[in-house]
Amino acid sequence: MSAEATQSREAGAPLVGDLDGTLLRTDLLHESAVTAVARAPLAALGALGPLLRGDRATVKRRLASLGPVDAATLPLREEVVALVAAERARGRRTILATAADELLARPVAERLGLFDELLASDGRRNLGGEAKRAELVARFGEKGFDYVADRRADLPVFRSARRAVLVGPAVRLRAEVERAGTEVAGEVPDRRQSLGTLVSALRLRQWVKNLLVFVPVVTGHVFTPEALASAAVSFLALGLLASGVYLLNDLGDLAADRAHPGKRRRPLASGALSIGAAVALVPFLLAASALLTAALPAGARVLLALYLATTTLYTLFLKRKVLVDVFALAFLYTVRVLLGGAAAAVPVSPWLLAFSVFLFLSLAFAKRAAELLALEGRGGAVAAGRGWTVRDAPMVRVLGAASGYLAGLVLAIYVQGDVTRRLYAHPGWL
Repeated sequence: MSAEATQSREAGAPLVGDLDGTLLRTDLLHESAVTAVARAPLAALGALGPLLRGDRATVKRRLASLGPVDAATLPLREEVVALVAAERARGRRTILATAADELLARPVAERLGLFDELLASDGRRNLGGEAKRAELVARFGEKGFDYVADRRADLPVFRSARRAVLVGPAVRLRAEVERAGTEVAGEVPDRRQSLGTLVSALRLRQWVKNLLVFVPVVTGHVFTPEALASAAVSFLALGLLASGVYLLNDLGDLAADRAHPGKRRRPLASGALSIGAAVALVPFLLAASALLTAALPAGARVLLALYLATTTLYTLFLKRKVLVDVFALAFLYTVRVLLGGAAAAVPVSPWLLAFSVFLFLSLAFAKRAAELLALEGRGGAVAAGRGWTVRDAPMVRVLGAASGYLAGLVLAIYVQGDVTRRLYAHPGWL
């Protein structure tokens, strides 16, 4: 046994804590991968080569370089942080041992200020699983340290630890850990990814916006079973597609959402839903939407593809462009109306289209105006992840009001038209 291991036993076994999923409610590799893809998608593809070769250390270093993560806003697992802080206050030595790359792990360790030493992957060696166990045993000896972690990949380390604290999914490993002769000193259950969390992440409440697909059916006075059924299918297809897009948008907006006082409580930003689960859900939702879309006319399929393309561009680029982001939002609302018409084979009149464009543009400006007003109230100057500043607020309010007036003007002219008198016995009610 090394001199360092002997000294460790004499002074008391150190407490070793994992980072991803243990001290943090997220995974730094996933965080850096999402950030890298959002910032430099082509450069991020360069990580596929080392990944296929099984060189995880190189993958982590490359993604950490391309996708730096803001350590100050990462969601913490407060119970584990409190445990480490209490042990350190007793004078115990604490070690942070993580498979995450050092470029990402060190800022987190500095933020917490709870560790005497950091052990992490360095671009040449991936400090995970068996490699982490070997490093800790070499330093502190077999059964010479206590270990706090959250996943099955840490089972070799648990077996070499004196005591274990099982976090989240690792709670299910209790029997295996105890059979290896390691005492389980505590458990921190995982309450993530409940049904309520999933419903919130999919934004099912936002599906109410998709009721706009029924507007052409109602305004065209076409209430046949075929038209209503087609509109209903388009409603479901658009809902599934929109939920997938919301997840993509939240993945791209992680840093900005965590800096926002309200959005930081969203499932992905708070760590209640893992990045891995969100990435797995996106293709499932898009595939389900595509299956429903197959039952719709070609025009409706084109509009759904246009909706997906626009929202993807919005997530990657457009949301950071002043005015362009507002026009994109208004366009997406208008596409919902056009989709309903295409699905039910009901022509969308120029009057309805003009009214929709101006109304939705007004609502989009109202959304930005509210965000800028809240930002100004917090003493901020620049909207996180957006191109707007508080100085733009007066312009936003004026443009929003003007768009609303134009929508009202279009409706007023339409109400006085001959076509309206033929469709409605009492057009004044409009």
